[in-house]
Amino acid sequence: MQNKIFTDISAFLKTASPELEEKKIVFTNGCFDILHPGHLQYLEAARNKGDILIVGLNSDASVKRLKGENRPINPIAYRTQMLAGLASTNYVIVFEEDTPLQLIESLRPQVLVKGADYSLEEVVGAEFVQSLGGEVILIPLVGSYSTSKWIDALNKS
Repeated sequence: MQNKIFTDISAFLKTASPELEEKKIVFTNGCFDILHPGHLQYLEAARNKGDILIVGLNSDASVKRLKGENRPINPIAYRTQMLAGLASTNYVIVFEEDTPLQLIESLRPQVLVKGADYSLEEVVGAEFVQSLGGEVILIPLVGSYSTSKWIDALNKS
């Protein structure tokens, strides 16, 4: 499982380049703080859009900047292990920035996937992927799963 987790894009490209050749690369990203059934269904749907699914994972510092001082609930070591353990996920790459744009530009995926709670205009890297002839796919959300809602409910109880 450790061979699926990277914290450096250069190391990833050096290691995985032979496997990536002539494959349809799908990229998605997120915080994946508390993995829930909605995440599992989303990642499986994303994986089905190509040959290899690469998940960009926000670092702890990035999650804290985006979600607030009390986040993440689960540290990066836990979140990477959970994602890497999924059959749908081929690789997990941790990134420190608030957005995965640099990662997307380095990976040059043919498919960029986000949840349908985003509009096409809100998807970071969409223009770049489309400029390469790739596609951006918004996957419908299933159920009412939400890490933030779960945390809010726990804090109220």
